[in-house]
Amino acid sequence: MMLIAIPFIFVMNVRTYCATMNDSPPTTLNGANGIAMHPESRMEWFRDAKFGLFLHWGIYSVPAGQWGTKTNLSEWFQAQTHMSAVIYSKYAAQFNPTNFNASQWVDIAKAAGVKYIVITAKHHDGFCMFDITNTDYNIVNATPYAHDPMKDLAMACRDGGIQLGFFYSLPDWHHPDMPPQYNQKFFHGNPGTNADFSRYVAYMHNQIKELLLNYGPLGMLWFDGGSAMRGAGRPELIKADELLAMIHEIQPACLVNDRLGRGKDYNTDERVIPGAYPGSDFEVCMPLNDHWSYNSADHNWKSARTVIRNLVDIASKGGNYLLDVGPTADGSLPPAAIEILKETGKWLKDSGDSIYGTGRSPWLDVPPWGRITAKDNEIFVHIFVRPPDGIIRLTGLKTKPTSISFLSEVRGGGAMTASPQDGDMLVQLAEVLPNPIDSVVVLRFNQTPEITGLSLPQAK
Repeated sequence: MMLIAIPFIFVMNVRTYCATMNDSPPTTLNGANGIAMHPESRMEWFRDAKFGLFLHWGIYSVPAGQWGTKTNLSEWFQAQTHMSAVIYSKYAAQFNPTNFNASQWVDIAKAAGVKYIVITAKHHDGFCMFDITNTDYNIVNATPYAHDPMKDLAMACRDGGIQLGFFYSLPDWHHPDMPPQYNQKFFHGNPGTNADFSRYVAYMHNQIKELLLNYGPLGMLWFDGGSAMRGAGRPELIKADELLAMIHEIQPACLVNDRLGRGKDYNTDERVIPGAYPGSDFEVCMPLNDHWSYNSADHNWKSARTVIRNLVDIASKGGNYLLDVGPTADGSLPPAAIEILKETGKWLKDSGDSIYGTGRSPWLDVPPWGRITAKDNEIFVHIFVRPPDGIIRLTGLKTKPTSISFLSEVRGGGAMTASPQDGDMLVQLAEVLPNPIDSVVVLRFNQTPEITGLSLPQAK
């Protein structure tokens, strides 16, 4: 790992800003003790984490997806209803999340096995869910709550050992200097007659700067364009190079996703899991039901079985799973979502070694019976469905494992064996598998296993 010293003035600036929060200064920059990380090294925690929690929360949570006879609306509520800023702002006056408890959210995340949280600091509606100096259109100044929940969440995440990331929308339906032609479907709730996009870009850069300075170390900035500015040269329009330089100067360890159009640390895919390893670091974001934000009529929750198998599938291809839940307007997480997260956490508590810190499968083919992950001198065989003959063929595996067993503390019935045959390794599974969702069989080796024509991912 190559380490580069951060200039002393930066450390002092962070301390100064934290003092204004009445909080102790951060002692680390994402685990680096005030030392900048090489771009490759700053990805280490992300590659190890595998599982994150996405939270879409804002004043759109007040109508909860309902408007007139429509019941299928979401965080795009303002654009979906073509609502003016004057009318839409009434939801800010009703937003009072008195049940919000940052420590409780973090406890739920940790019980689920989550390693990082990404939350909407500003979505496309332009409403800021954090205290900010360059607009009153924020949760402190425009709502009866009059408090900054992002400050609470940042402190709770640090206390709980969870990485925090902020979602930030590049387009803005509220700021009058955002030209409507750069927004999605040209929608704007508060268009200015003499919009000056350069003023909006300065506004946006200043907000991102305050997010970087006021909330301690961030795991990532999760930018979203929401299909805005396509074909218009987004990186040049938003001065992406200047923005990236500022981010890396203030927080060198902060990751940036791919939606600036430049300088990405990883790719973000929505709702779709790639069929195979795509060739670089990636993250799949997916709502736990059918909506990113809270919709009171949406009860189509994914089961814990689906969540666990999605997580395993994504990890086997070298990616992370960012699972989304929409908090309610009062600051609660939906009880159904909490139960699903809890069940997922139970599986991870038992089988998390086969997920955290693993690399992708050394085999490119996706097996019909499950998935494979690997790390160090271990191969984890995830069995979703036991083959009728109970045999798993690991093609080209030349090295015989020193041991083979279930990773779970709850054992299945019968012995398991691994034996070479025609250049492959045949694993005979036990008659009874311990977990109907995913039974993990671990093959341990005393050296890096040899696989003909293939190579294992880099050891963690």
